[in-house]
Amino acid sequence: MAIEGVGWRSTPPLGSRPANRSGAGFAVPADRTAGTATATAGTTEPEPASLGAALTLQEMGAETVADREARKHGHNMLALLAALQRGLLDGVDNIAALQQLAKLAGAAPLATDRRLAATLSAIVIRVRVELARRQN
Repeated sequence: MAIEGVGWRSTPPLGSRPANRSGAGFAVPADRTAGTATATAGTTEPEPASLGAALTLQEMGAETVADREARKHGHNMLALLAALQRGLLDGVDNIAALQQLAKLAGAAPLATDRRLAATLSAIVIRVRVELARRQN
């Protein structure tokens, strides 16, 4: 068995049977045009798909400038860590990447989102570990 990710599984494992549900539950009306005409004429609520899109846009727009900068900073550190890793595989010691990582780790911005701040902190720790490993 392999670890596929962190968190709860959203899909059932392969080879498992879906739960047998009988009785009342979701049903599709036989005449689809009658159901949509009633829904549009009787209510003014948005459709679930458009509501989901609106919530997604609202969530994306809620990120602060500090969080955007922190996210960009974290991506830059991860890119340099990946370049350093590729260099090690090729047998090249990339001193410029190490210097840039040291500079980025020292100037890591503070994020307002707790999860982003924790992730950025973990990246900075990883950068510092790599820097400590390279010091002779």
